[in-house]
Amino acid sequence: MDRRSPPRLRICLALGRVLALLAPPALADLCPPVPLDPPALPAVSAALRARQPITITAFGSSSTRGSGASDETASYPARLEAALRAFLPGVTLRVFNRGVGGEDAAEMLARLDADVIADRPQLVIWQAGGNGALRGRDPEQFGVMLREGIARLHRAGADVMLMDSQRAPRITAAPSAPRFESMMSSVARTARAALFPRGRLMDSWAAAGVPHAELLIADGLHHNDRGYACVAEALARNLLAALADPALHTTRGPFLTGR
Repeated sequence: MDRRSPPRLRICLALGRVLALLAPPALADLCPPVPLDPPALPAVSAALRARQPITITAFGSSSTRGSGASDETASYPARLEAALRAFLPGVTLRVFNRGVGGEDAAEMLARLDADVIADRPQLVIWQAGGNGALRGRDPEQFGVMLREGIARLHRAGADVMLMDSQRAPRITAAPSAPRFESMMSSVARTARAALFPRGRLMDSWAAAGVPHAELLIADGLHHNDRGYACVAEALARNLLAALADPALHTTRGPFLTGR
């Protein structure tokens, strides 16, 4: 690529190549891109400026672990790592998968120090809420726990992105599911966390011709390979858009020039 090309043009062309890597032949038609506001990622941006290694911790339950995927490489954290490594060839980057199936927010908080803060991540993607809705937990208490966890992660120097629940029949049938989703959105606004709105994304994909059922396995709860690929693709777009500010880069930067 010509180094004299405008930085944003080089970034957009590179982003297109990265996203193509996310789609193996059997999954060539993933999900339509949906515009999302780029998140504020001060810790990640600072590490990039300093040419330091980037650590992202994917924290959550079965949607993070990859339940329903054909293998571990088809989980969203594995796909996200592949995409970001391809886009940032000069940066040491790792995405840790700290998902444990069946956990709710209280169980996640109990292992926050050992399983997440110990990674010393610049970014934590925290997926939660679905199991709380399925078990009839209190959405208000869920919000309290989210705020506690975000505060602890901020004190540890990490950016935080919250991920809400998938549009799956078993979750949408839970009476409190909408309250959990709105609570997560509210906490993200007031606690300086980004929000990855998986539920609204799936609604947008359905409106564009990709029904919810095509992204789920037969249990009516977990994603299939295509679903995880769509989540990873949307996350990659959102994170890379946040890092596409030319002020973060120079024309000699490692992930703009390929060096």
